[in-house]
Amino acid sequence: MLVIRGLTKSYGGTRARRVLQDISLELQRGEFIAIMGESGVGKSTLLNLIAGLDAPDAGSIRFDGTDLGPLDDTARTLLRRDRMGFVFQAIHLLPHLTVAQNVRLPLDLAAVPRPDAHRRALSMLEAAGIAALANDYPRTLSGGEAQRAAIARALVHAPALLLADEPTGNLDAQSAGQVLALLRDQVKNHGASAILVTHSGAAARAADRVYLLTGAGLKAHGA
Repeated sequence: MLVIRGLTKSYGGTRARRVLQDISLELQRGEFIAIMGESGVGKSTLLNLIAGLDAPDAGSIRFDGTDLGPLDDTARTLLRRDRMGFVFQAIHLLPHLTVAQNVRLPLDLAAVPRPDAHRRALSMLEAAGIAALANDYPRTLSGGEAQRAAIARALVHAPALLLADEPTGNLDAQSAGQVLALLRDQVKNHGASAILVTHSGAAARAADRVYLLTGAGLKAHGA
């Protein structure tokens, strides 16, 4: 599903700061992996590169057989829209839309007919255990409920790859456990692959495999 080879990324022009150095990784179809690391080691940068939101200085990324390197901005945008889902710590639900409308948004952007999009959004909210909140607005939700809505939104268009950036960082332990269980169950049920980046060992235990990202590179946790 995903093959990364020799990925390197720096920021800062003439006084560049190396963020990622010679990163290689393979993700199999249907696999859920976690990448642990302290703040500032490049976890979010790695996700941005995988999503095609940024370009590496060196190395390659192949997603489902497609080399991201030669793609222009339009092609990368379409690839993200159609084949990837995103869950972030900050959640990013739109405050002027109801929960159902937020979840439906990826389908609306893909021009899925409104009745079908609404049906699929409600089905995902049911799977997330928050169908009763479909007509509520984000401001009325608890942190755990909002993150469940964000997961439903990320999966509603059946992406091949889900990228989750510290999705439990702002949640209490109970809500975090519920969100991680939902994330794992829904990824597996949809046959998606997933990458969770986190600094939390408890969160990483939801994954099939765990990697540790440091300034020295990426390696299997415990290796």
